[in-house]
Amino acid sequence: MSDTQAIKVLIADDEPGMRLILRKMIARVEGYELVGEAQDGEQLIALFEQHRPQVVFLDVDMPVMNGLQMVERIREVDGNIPILLASALGSPKDVTSGYKLGADNYVKKPFVAEELDAHIHALLKLRKGQPSRNETDCYHFGQYTLDAAHATLRNDKNGEKTVLSRREAGILRLLAQNKNQVVKRGAIVSHNWETQDENDYFISRSLDTYLVKLRKCLEDDPTVSIKTVRGVGLMLVEE
Repeated sequence: MSDTQAIKVLIADDEPGMRLILRKMIARVEGYELVGEAQDGEQLIALFEQHRPQVVFLDVDMPVMNGLQMVERIREVDGNIPILLASALGSPKDVTSGYKLGADNYVKKPFVAEELDAHIHALLKLRKGQPSRNETDCYHFGQYTLDAAHATLRNDKNGEKTVLSRREAGILRLLAQNKNQVVKRGAIVSHNWETQDENDYFISRSLDTYLVKLRKCLEDDPTVSIKTVRGVGLMLVEE
């Protein structure tokens, strides 16, 4: 993507005042283009299919289809697009649910424009840091092929493909690059989050949630597994 091309942003919030704040914030940040704003979940999905944005901002508490359901719908067709969730709810369970379904980041309401701006810039920075999409960013282990550039995991035995989130693909890529070797949790965090703090509570819970899904994705092949080396890190084992 050229640096001169605006990043297409799609937002969804049922509060007109919040949509106005988001609209003004996006308008004043260089490199963004607001391609649509939705007031409910169904409208968001329709706009997503129409515009194919590059960043999605979702309110959790939405009519017709809530933010978590929207994340799930989007991840069915796109495992790579950055998704930012916002909500007045702040319990660990709410945050974990969002990450489990494929959200990339979470901001608690109320927030100031500068805070939201920082979150979006972090997601965009991560996206720009991705390798170019090509067919060489593939890793084979057991009966699986990870296409990390396209965030998909293929079961070579039955041909089934699983769409991964950007972070799930990034985590599995790092483990696959170091197959049968221990990778420290801190290294996984620093490669996939905008922080070096592996002890951050929400990030640690988020990583554990991603690992649960990845382990489930690999359960058809007993010769492949993700092992936890207690007190050290994680290891993708191929027997």
